[in-house]
Amino acid sequence: MYCDGRLFILWPTVATDGALIFDESGFIKKGNDSIGVGRQYCGSIGKVDNCQVGVFAAYVSPYGYVLLDKRLFIPKNWFCDDYKLRRKKCRLPEDIEFKTKPQLAIEMLNNIVEESIIPFRYVLGDSLYGQSPEFIEAVESCIGVTYFVETSEDTRCWLKQPITREKQYKYKGKIRSKTVLEKTEKKPITVSTLAININDYFWYRRKVSEGTKGPIEYEFTKRRIILSINGLPQKTLWLIIRRTIEDQPVYKYYLSNASTSARLSLFVWLSGIRWAIEQCFEETKSELGMDHYEVRKYTGWQHHILSCMLAHFFLWHLKIRLGKKSTIYYTTAT
Repeated sequence: MYCDGRLFILWPTVATDGALIFDESGFIKKGNDSIGVGRQYCGSIGKVDNCQVGVFAAYVSPYGYVLLDKRLFIPKNWFCDDYKLRRKKCRLPEDIEFKTKPQLAIEMLNNIVEESIIPFRYVLGDSLYGQSPEFIEAVESCIGVTYFVETSEDTRCWLKQPITREKQYKYKGKIRSKTVLEKTEKKPITVSTLAININDYFWYRRKVSEGTKGPIEYEFTKRRIILSINGLPQKTLWLIIRRTIEDQPVYKYYLSNASTSARLSLFVWLSGIRWAIEQCFEETKSELGMDHYEVRKYTGWQHHILSCMLAHFFLWHLKIRLGKKSTIYYTTAT
């Protein structure tokens, strides 16, 4: 079922432990006349190229995964006077304003929450969304929702709550105050520094999914940290670190507002299911032609992408009716 360009899912039964995942996908284009096209990062090829970029919301549950909603990201330069003729040719609605990718994700999240049709307990995203204060604030406003988002290696934190104080100073003849760290307090460290100094004893090997060549495993550890924003303590969160099993491991870092009693198995599970949206992109592009189109106008792009989303949902619905199991490793964490 769909309405206003959004897909509404009716699963056979309610999946209260479902998860929303936000990510973007690029569509390579050769010309300059398609709506929103420009030189920007394209995740499908892993580099900057001439392309269009869509921001998507996906849903994953024990029954499968599907794309729920989409927004075309339109670069800021498209809203300047030099692009006025292009906007007109592409029939971009006049009420459309520039929005960042996290802001587009917030828009979709708010719609899903307001409609109260899709039950979900978790929100997942990569570092683009994990490092957006706007996006995190929007998720935190959802009662009972836990987020699990990637963050960069230079994110700074403390392992213990630092002591702060109010410092007064004079500016333009007025007495003002600001919060500063006590002089005796150490500066926050990066999460990458923290990771390389954790003893091997505290790393745990866990399976996150089933691959074509066998189980996919990583090593995980978790710490309660105090997040540093502009050199000052902000909030207490879980830091989850994942590393590859090799002589020179590659690290990934995640933040979560899960309760203090949350177990490592929950975060391992969330790290595995967040790739469901990548499966959506792969299947809709390779099997349903989502990246094969020649439309240039704003409405044409919306119609094509929605048609592919509907086709993907129909195939999943058929798979469920036939009793086929999901290919996503979705064993609820305990």
